[in-house]
Amino acid sequence: MKTNNKKVLHLRKVKNEPTLLTLTPKEISELVLEGIVTLCIVFLLYLGILVMVSQLINEPGFISVEFSAREVWHIERDQIVFYKNIFTITSVVFAVAFTYWRLMRRYQQMQLNHILEELHLIADGQYDRRIPFRLSGDMGQVVNSINRLVDSTVNALEDERAIEKSKDELITNVSHDIRTPLTSIIGYLGLIVNQPNVESADAKRYAEIAYSKAEQMKLLVDDLFEYTTTRPNGAPLRLNDIPIVNFLEQVAADFELEAQKRKMAIEVLPNNRDVVLELDAEKMVRVINNLLSNAIKYGHEDSVITMEVLRNDGVVTIAVRNAGDPISKEVLEQLFARFYRAEASRSKETGGTGLGLAIAENIVKSHGGMMYAESENGQTSFYVCLPEENQGSLKQFKEKLK
Repeated sequence: MKTNNKKVLHLRKVKNEPTLLTLTPKEISELVLEGIVTLCIVFLLYLGILVMVSQLINEPGFISVEFSAREVWHIERDQIVFYKNIFTITSVVFAVAFTYWRLMRRYQQMQLNHILEELHLIADGQYDRRIPFRLSGDMGQVVNSINRLVDSTVNALEDERAIEKSKDELITNVSHDIRTPLTSIIGYLGLIVNQPNVESADAKRYAEIAYSKAEQMKLLVDDLFEYTTTRPNGAPLRLNDIPIVNFLEQVAADFELEAQKRKMAIEVLPNNRDVVLELDAEKMVRVINNLLSNAIKYGHEDSVITMEVLRNDGVVTIAVRNAGDPISKEVLEQLFARFYRAEASRSKETGGTGLGLAIAENIVKSHGGMMYAESENGQTSFYVCLPEENQGSLKQFKEKLK
C-alpha cells in the first residue's frame, strides 16, 4: 500500500507542479493604491517638516523675540540649501523603504489569504488538492510543510482504509472457513443426537467426520494465531548464528519420507556452505517447512526438489525449486496474500488454510528480508532473501529485481 501511495504522490507532484503565486487584478490594484497612499502620506509629512523647520529658522520667537534663529546662528543661505538637500535625499530614501515595507507587509497578507483559501478547500474534503504556488522565504517553508503534512495525512487515511478493508476481509474469510466445518460438525453430531436408533458403525463414522472437521478448525485457529504473532513488530525474535546450508539439510531430512511417497527427492546444493546468518531458527524452520510442503504437494512426481543458497552483494538468498505446472503472473502476485489458494475451489484437501505463505512472508519480513516467487520453463521457484549485515544491500537488491 505504501508503494502505491508513493506512486500516487509522485504523479500529483508531476501533474500539479507548483508555480509562483499570481495575484488577482483586484489585489494588484490594492497594492498600487497602497503604494500611492503611502507615498502621499510621506510627501505630506516631508512638506510639513519643511514648513515647520522654515518657520523655526526664519521667524523670530524661537530663540530670540527680536531675531530669527537664522540671524542668531548666522546661517548662510547656501548652508540652508545644503541641509535641505540632505533632508530631501533622506526623505526620499525613507519614502522608498517605508513604501516597500508597507507593500511587502500587504503582499504577505495576501499570500496568507491565498494559503487559508487553499486550506479551507482541503478541509472541506478535497484531499487531492495541494497549495499550488511557490513562495520564497519563511512563507515558502510554511507552504512546503503544509503540503507535506497533507500528503502524510492522506497517506495515513488511505492506510487506515486499507487496514479496515483488510480486517473486513479477514473476518469474512475466517467466518467462511469456520462456518463450513462447523456446519458439518453440527450436522453429523445432530444425526447422532436426533436418531436414538442409529447404528454404532454409522455413529462412529459420523463422529470421525465431525472430529476431522474439528481438526480443520483447530488448524485454522492455530494458523491465525501464528499469523498474528509472526507479523513484524510482533513476538520478539530469538536470534542465533545459523549455518544456512546445514540448517537446510536438517529441515530436508524431515521431509524425506513424505517426498518418497510421491517418488520425489530433495537435494540441498553444497555451494556457499560457509554462509552464516543470525536467525530465529524455530521460526525460519516454519518458512522452509511451508515451502517444502508446497513443493511436495504441488510438484510433479518423479522429480527433484532443489534447495540452494545464493550470495549476491550482501544479500543471502535461499532458493527452493521444484518441477510443476506453470503459475500465471496474476496468481504469483497473490500467492503471499492471506487466505489465498491457487486452486479454484477452497478445498481443504489441497489448499490448507491459505495462511502458510502469508505466515512465511511475515517471518521473513521480521528478519528484515523479503520473499518472491517465479514460474518459468516448467519450474516453480521460491526465494527467501535476507540481508547479511544491513538493510541497504537489500534495498539495492529490490531495485535490481524491478
